[in-house]
Amino acid sequence: MLEFSKFKLLTFDCYGTLIDWDTSISNLVQPWLLEMKTQVPPDLVVSTFALMQAKHQQTRPTLLYPDVLRRSWRDIEEQFGWDENPARAVEFARSVPFWRPFADTVESLRYLSQHYALGILSNVDNASLAGTLKKLEVPFLFTVTAEDVSSYKPGQPHFDAAFNQAARHGIDKKEILHVAQSKHHDISPGNRLGLTTVWVNRRHGKKGTGATLAANADPSLTVNSLAELVDFHKSEGAPR
Repeated sequence: MLEFSKFKLLTFDCYGTLIDWDTSISNLVQPWLLEMKTQVPPDLVVSTFALMQAKHQQTRPTLLYPDVLRRSWRDIEEQFGWDENPARAVEFARSVPFWRPFADTVESLRYLSQHYALGILSNVDNASLAGTLKKLEVPFLFTVTAEDVSSYKPGQPHFDAAFNQAARHGIDKKEILHVAQSKHHDISPGNRLGLTTVWVNRRHGKKGTGATLAANADPSLTVNSLAELVDFHKSEGAPR
């Protein structure tokens, strides 16, 4: 059983876990695809984005996230043989604050914030995250962005910064429960660093891994939604 009572802090990956970036990106590009009269489906654009984004994050870890998005969109255009459209690249780069939360996110965070301090470890910049935080409607003890640490997950700097922030509030690493959708960005490095992890399988019943990369990792607990995590907490236990 996962002992919820031993944790004081829940840290979250944001995009893919709290924010439905797969659907948000699909909705953004769908009109562009129709305008270009292409047969490329939105889900293929999203999975291609995952690859292009990772390339830029790994090769230039100090690049701010809007620049990652802009360059990734240009790569997508090249990948599918589309004409370069700078206006679309700019809109793609500015889109993060408009991405929508999953239907269960806000209510679940409200409940969990009554029992734990909350934190976010995100691969975006501070300005983009600030726009997102307005949609989440709950206070966070701290946030760690790629801009803060000049690195992108699955690199270790996000986690080191989170451990330092938690320690300032008297919270030990063993009292942190890390909740995330991406095995590649979060569950695998979290496990390696001794964190207890919850994998939110947001794409259950769907093929592929969407806007994240595939990876093998064994979380301490698997749920299909934040609402399911809340239900486990309410029942005061969860099977491993």
